[in-house]
Amino acid sequence: MISNRKIDLAWRYHDFTKHSYWSIRTSPHYLDWSNQPSPFKIYPSIDPIALPVEFKLTGAAALDAAASRGVEASGEIYPTIEQLASLLLYSAGVTKEKKYSGGSFYFRAAACAGALYPTEVYIVCADLDGLPAGVYHFNPGDFSLRRLRQGDHRGVLIHATASERSVASAPVILVYSAISFRSTWKYRDRAYRYHFWDNGMILANALAMAAAHGIPAEVVLGFVDSEVNRLIGIDGGSELALSMLTVGHGDGAPPVSRSADDLPELNPDVIPLSPAPVDYPSMREIHDASSLAVQEVESWRNGVLSLAEPPAAGRLIPLTPPAKNDPPGASIEAVIERRGSTRRFARKPISLSDLSTMLDGATRGIPIDCLDRDAQLNDLYLIVNRVEGLDSGAYFYRRDEKALELIKPGDFSKKASYLTLEQELGGDASVTIFFLADLNSVLQTFGNRGYRAAQLEAGIIGGKIYLAAYAIGRGATGLTFFDDDVTEFFSPHAAGKSCTLVVSVGVPGKRLIY
Repeated sequence: MISNRKIDLAWRYHDFTKHSYWSIRTSPHYLDWSNQPSPFKIYPSIDPIALPVEFKLTGAAALDAAASRGVEASGEIYPTIEQLASLLLYSAGVTKEKKYSGGSFYFRAAACAGALYPTEVYIVCADLDGLPAGVYHFNPGDFSLRRLRQGDHRGVLIHATASERSVASAPVILVYSAISFRSTWKYRDRAYRYHFWDNGMILANALAMAAAHGIPAEVVLGFVDSEVNRLIGIDGGSELALSMLTVGHGDGAPPVSRSADDLPELNPDVIPLSPAPVDYPSMREIHDASSLAVQEVESWRNGVLSLAEPPAAGRLIPLTPPAKNDPPGASIEAVIERRGSTRRFARKPISLSDLSTMLDGATRGIPIDCLDRDAQLNDLYLIVNRVEGLDSGAYFYRRDEKALELIKPGDFSKKASYLTLEQELGGDASVTIFFLADLNSVLQTFGNRGYRAAQLEAGIIGGKIYLAAYAIGRGATGLTFFDDDVTEFFSPHAAGKSCTLVVSVGVPGKRLIY
């Protein structure tokens, strides 16, 4: 295994997968529909365990749930099978089905690049009311679980995470993976970035649903990849372990830590993904380079990253409080059910209060193993096109002061469209938000694993922006971008930073019918 500290490999992957004006013109790609991957992983020889489809809705306000910093772990909190089903449905489940002449298309609860849905979810749990201890795979297609291993195997994850506190006390641990070819089919080598954006969007929903249920939940990124792979039965090549989410809290003694080496190998039948999946060596290299050995897990968790905001040089505009509470029907469940990805913006303004609600709620902190809850790897830069009470221009969001710093005045709507791969959405939106990270500092602190963390955090914050936007009746969409052009546009303020994600927000427009 390659050392996590060989950070030139992360830079090599990052630079290799950058988009530029010329790269998208000299390297065209056409979708091979005859080789399209299946959206569901199916174990034909394992009987399904149906999850309950009728459960009590939380009714929690979407803005509060999405903005939550997490529920404090106190006492014994075991999720019920109904709560687990709710969390799975509203984070990674199917919320809408659209039938067409060739079959059906299933829309999921969280946004996903290209609606390709590479993320798989596995459940490792103790005995729950209605579900025996075991290792399970979640199938959103029929909303069921398949049991892969019997018994309580949480001790393997305790060992794999070097006794990470939240893992040791959690009755339920969700393990997220990505089946790479679902994304590389369209996005090729760049899909590794998309894996973490997509996983982050799911985690944003899952964290919101856990908060709505009053259940502690924390994101875990530091683990021995090979041990997790063996536990859930994936190869670590075509399917990659990405992250974990601990759910609930137990007061008793944790399970005994034990290595995955003692586990029998899983080799269940799985229906082939597609006729001829295509391998992308660059993704295998960066995943291997960012995988951790046992001795590296604790150092990952103990990394100390200091990313102080520079003194403000431009005019500061404070955020404003929300003008009103959640509108009727804006429970977290209702918002997730109606959430989409806006495909056309109306070129109309939103209020500064709307923008403030989205920015503040998305950046209050994430419970994640490698950072204090007040820390954040990604900075938010904005091109403001149409916001009432705010001049058009380029801004930097100063989280500590809850204020927008004007770094470049002017109408940059055409520039926003250009930077987002020449898509009109970037300029038609009321605001386009660019996530930029100081990757050099991140990699120096956390090694190559930090590359995963920066991308995943961007996805989580982006997912929170989605939820807040739809809660207040606005629209949102995630966009890709011309990497170096984004940095150049926001420089000198953003010099040395790298773009990780773009989300545009605004007033949805009517779809054009041709």
